Amino acid sequence: MRHLILAAALALSACQEEEAKAPPAPVELTEVALSYFCQMNVSEHGGPKGQIHLDGFPAPLFFAQVRDLAAYVKSPERDAEITAIYVSDMGAAPSWAHPGTMNWIDAKGAHFVVGSNVAGGMGAPEVVPFAAPEDAARFTERYGGTVAGFEAIPDDAVMGPVDLDRQLETPS
Repeated sequence: MRHLILAAALALSACQEEEAKAPPAPVELTEVALSYFCQMNVSEHGGPKGQIHLDGFPAPLFFAQVRDLAAYVKSPERDAEITAIYVSDMGAAPSWAHPGTMNWIDAKGAHFVVGSNVAGGMGAPEVVPFAAPEDAARFTERYGGTVAGFEAIPDDAVMGPVDLDRQLETPS
């Protein structure tokens, strides 16, 4: 009987630990969300968006460009441990100008178009996320680039200097 009670206690403890480790859910993008780096209103800029949840912080950090989100993740300087990363699914976005407020996907499972000829919300070359690989492939056919997972996004695609003379498109 004691073994049964001990086993039940251990199982309950494991369940509680698993629950504690569950990542926070994405937060709806509202008109008051400010971009982490520039403190500009996120919803005033087109293109995909991102949010990062940090351990111990009640609200996520929002990013007006996924490029900036990836740069934050690759940077060694952070305020706390990252508990979740979400990006806009541009395959489900109403349009480039209106990327959606709740079509978030886990960045670790997304398919990113890197090196395309499109500008993100802040005018820099964008890293464009999709939930479905076929949506990412269609995007590359039209705008160029290659498809990569989150961990495979090259540092120079998100952390390097921006060529302001490069002509970039704004998808329709």
